Amino acid sequence: MKKIILSLFVLLPMFLNAAIRTDVTITDLNNNALTQNIERNLSALISELNSAWEEKRNPNWKQCRQWADERTCNSLSMLWENSPFRCSEEEIVEIGMSSYGGEFEVRNLPFIFSSAGRDDYHEAAVTFNNRGVVTSFHMMISTNLYRKVIEAGEDVRDLRQRQMILQNVEEFRTAYEKEDIQYLERIFSEDALIITGKVIKIAPTKENNFQSTKIQYSKQDKKTYLKNLKAVFAANQRIRVNFSDVKVERHPIEEDFYGVTLHQGYSSDRYSDEGYLFLLWDFRDQDNPMIHVRTWQPDTNPFTKQKIKEEDIFSLADCDL
Repeated sequence: MKKIILSLFVLLPMFLNAAIRTDVTITDLNNNALTQNIERNLSALISELNSAWEEKRNPNWKQCRQWADERTCNSLSMLWENSPFRCSEEEIVEIGMSSYGGEFEVRNLPFIFSSAGRDDYHEAAVTFNNRGVVTSFHMMISTNLYRKVIEAGEDVRDLRQRQMILQNVEEFRTAYEKEDIQYLERIFSEDALIITGKVIKIAPTKENNFQSTKIQYSKQDKKTYLKNLKAVFAANQRIRVNFSDVKVERHPIEEDFYGVTLHQGYSSDRYSDEGYLFLLWDFRDQDNPMIHVRTWQPDTNPFTKQKIKEEDIFSLADCDL
């Protein structure tokens, strides 16, 4: 009996390691060395995140720099600080795709984020350089939305721009979840026009037609917006942003300018809403894309309780370049 008990104690660490190890297999890349590097680095990175979550510790970020670049490790660290996360799959098989800028991307990676006493499921996209080193980790939009945008590409240049837009939109979303003010400072132009809105409760009266809510809008410059956003980040442990629809329009004359309209769901510890987010992206400097306009409006008229009409949604046509 003692030998049996001893054997169980010897085997226990093996079972624990098996439970937190995630092995990734990549298909469709016509480069065996690159495929092997991506598989090794991504498997090791995810498994370290799993181990850290299981052992209730921070990941070994110094070790993570073997598999991911400095910027990505810092990004993962910010995500982890707000919501520790892990992958519950022991094996993942996904397609490797070419991305813009000579990089490669793997999508549909499943993760569970734990924060404020609850778990949230998100899928992530990860990009790699030509050596298989992780260069970006961000929450992704759904596969259907991704295909919708890509398949609408009009030519090779437009297709490449759309890949860039989607990655930047996903990184933009992730910046709010990891409370990355530095990223947002970098992505908004200095003269950005920012219109925010929020749903507030009011006392129903005869004068306001017995409505219980109204939309409060605020026009802000970049400095004011980021100052207010820092206060929001400080007041909330958990912020979640998701996009359930996306429309991308290329400017008919200024081909490096794109209008992106997103149906956004936003929730935090203290507030939630749904509405349309519009972003005017400038890709003249492709290494440093900029947002010149950011607007938000509710998807439902607070007075009629009806969904707003498509022609009433802010779009590229409302921008004077």
